[in-house]
Amino acid sequence: MTVRLLTNIGRLWTGTDLLSNAAMLVHHDRIAWVGPAADLPQSLPGVINDIVDVDEVDNIGGGLVTPGLIDAHCHPVYAGNRYAEIAMRAGGASKSEITGAGGGVASTVTVTRGTDPWTLCNAVRERLRHWVLSGCTTVEAKTGYHLTRDGELADVRLLRALEEEPGMPRLQVTFFAAHAVPPEYFGRPHDYVDAVCSWLSDAAQAGAHGVDVYCDNQQFTTDDAARLLSAARAAGLRTHMHACAKPRHGAVRMAADMQCSSVDLLHDTDEDDVLALAKTSTPVVVCPTTSLHERRTPPVRALLDHGVPVGLGTDHNPGQSGTMSLPLAISMAVSMFNMSVLEALRAATVGGAFALGLTDRGLLAPGHYADIVQWDADHEGAFAWSYGLNTLRVWRGGETIR
Repeated sequence: MTVRLLTNIGRLWTGTDLLSNAAMLVHHDRIAWVGPAADLPQSLPGVINDIVDVDEVDNIGGGLVTPGLIDAHCHPVYAGNRYAEIAMRAGGASKSEITGAGGGVASTVTVTRGTDPWTLCNAVRERLRHWVLSGCTTVEAKTGYHLTRDGELADVRLLRALEEEPGMPRLQVTFFAAHAVPPEYFGRPHDYVDAVCSWLSDAAQAGAHGVDVYCDNQQFTTDDAARLLSAARAAGLRTHMHACAKPRHGAVRMAADMQCSSVDLLHDTDEDDVLALAKTSTPVVVCPTTSLHERRTPPVRALLDHGVPVGLGTDHNPGQSGTMSLPLAISMAVSMFNMSVLEALRAATVGGAFALGLTDRGLLAPGHYADIVQWDADHEGAFAWSYGLNTLRVWRGGETIR
């Protein structure tokens, strides 16, 4: 097994601590030791007898190193684009006008259903490659643009297969059949929820890690969401919620009472919601690009001040946000959400890991995956300046993938 030494690390954000002049030992695919370079051990039992015998040495040249980033919310499985719809929206068109012109989620569902699996797989592979090249070594990837049993299950299998290919990020697959009501169930959302509930055991068997539901005034009700999430938990799946409904609908408080794995977006929320989340330590995932698009900002400062765990996502999707850069989301979180650089970095590493229930990444500590990024900077403040900081090198499990 290979032993790799990363040395001359000028600034090292471990996920919890910031070190200067640091070093790190990687044994196979895991972190074996990390700390100040002056404390680098001459030997490590079970790893190496003499530090001079390491297999590979990477001199970081005084640069900045962090854990691999974790995108805790995105939608990479779709075909086609909605550029015309986005241009209409930018020109002042209303949601009803866009829907009348054939836009909206339904348009992506139509194109995705009509796209052959090979073409769809190639498109998703290319998107995931963008994530890992920008420093994101774990991606929560949602299905949600087939809205049929067979199509959604095929998307789960597609994602799990892509994860095994060289140069791909690790994937946490979320079954998102409850993204919207499909055309064949028009006017019957409760029947569709019943159908999705019946698919959940198959989703778990296909390799899904969790389930999401879009709880909004115009999508699924709080009762629908509670029923589906309860069924998901019974199937052994983690529970996530797009909590976009206004506070009076009680979606956030219901998700907190259920102790969902994460409650995402939170464009409309109030102090009672924040207190409910704080009481149960239910994680929140926020997505700055979507907040900018919606012109609604979640109360991130209040959430942090009340001790609510916060993760970060790009919310990449065909209708609103085309970015696959979590470094851009970090920059935006600092400027839009009143987060410090380290708070935003924490949300993009350990915060995302917590929201996804992952205990083996997001942190550079012994026993964790050696998912590591060297950035084109010598100080973490560059994240707030660059609006999309570039990577120099990316390691997944100790192997260089950039």
